[in-house]
Amino acid sequence: MSTFRFTAGPWNIHDGTDSFGPGHRPNYPIEEKIKRFAEIGLDGVQFHDDDAVPDMNHMTQQATIDYAKDVKKLLDKEGLFAEFVATRLWFDPHTDDGGFTASKKENRDYAIWRAKRSIDIARALGTKKIQLWLAREGTLCAEGKNHVEKILQLRDALNEILTYGPEMLILIEPKPNEPIDRSYAGTCGHALALGAYTVDPNRVGVCIESAHSILSGLDPANDMAFALALNKLWGVHLNDQNGARYDQDKSFGVENLRQAFNEVKVLNENNYGDRGNFECVGLDVKAMRTQPADDCYRHLINSKKIFMMLLEKVKKFDYKFQEECVKTQNFEKLEMYVMELLMKG
Repeated sequence: MSTFRFTAGPWNIHDGTDSFGPGHRPNYPIEEKIKRFAEIGLDGVQFHDDDAVPDMNHMTQQATIDYAKDVKKLLDKEGLFAEFVATRLWFDPHTDDGGFTASKKENRDYAIWRAKRSIDIARALGTKKIQLWLAREGTLCAEGKNHVEKILQLRDALNEILTYGPEMLILIEPKPNEPIDRSYAGTCGHALALGAYTVDPNRVGVCIESAHSILSGLDPANDMAFALALNKLWGVHLNDQNGARYDQDKSFGVENLRQAFNEVKVLNENNYGDRGNFECVGLDVKAMRTQPADDCYRHLINSKKIFMMLLEKVKKFDYKFQEECVKTQNFEKLEMYVMELLMKG
């Protein structure tokens, strides 16, 4: 059986701002978030580069590293680890048209510079995982870019990252759209195909996020299974999504309980988590706008609790009964068994 380690990011505790309105809860300093993550039973913290080093664009390389080392001390104090560092290439004006696939060379150069600083930060935090959510790597106007050229540029950017950080692993987090209309690596298959053509395919894997798979019209558990089969599932972001709308990041399992059950099931069956801090269960969820400030960690608590409750259901799953149903092709019987298992107290 797997041993699961849970992580979340500082962005998962936010002021309630969304695309349609401003925030109304206070923002908390990272020191407080790290302390509370430990108190609610998380094991590690996910970081964007500027979560760890907020003013990194205006700092020297050594100052960036020194600042990140101080954050590592905060983690050590609370008994937490850094899971990964994600290069944030969608806020800065240099990345309005993408980072690695930007039309202007100076903007592509900025993206590479930022990725290299992310590696410096990762080393200081004690992690070898670089996460790439390729948020704007695509096009808003279908005719606005030469797509073949840009996809090759994206591959070349991965090569530069792999070369600068020879000990680092790249985790591509695929998403089909939003904020970009047409992503160049929108699904698990796209991400793994891209990684296969880099200078070191063995160091390129994926992080599957539940909501992103749903937005692609796919099943998250199947995406996880695909990556697991190829030994490429190096991270998961569990949350939930009400259909193919904007990325909602709802608490895990609150919309699609059976789907969530199968996500836990595929992870447990394949011993995900057995490689220590390398394989984590990331809870990438957002609190509802209405959530009171004095209980703004509740969505993380709920998501972990739902995962553990579903894990208990998974452990009760009758594989002998499943085998009998498969043998007779009686999937109606098997399906009802699953539903009863989920609905029983």
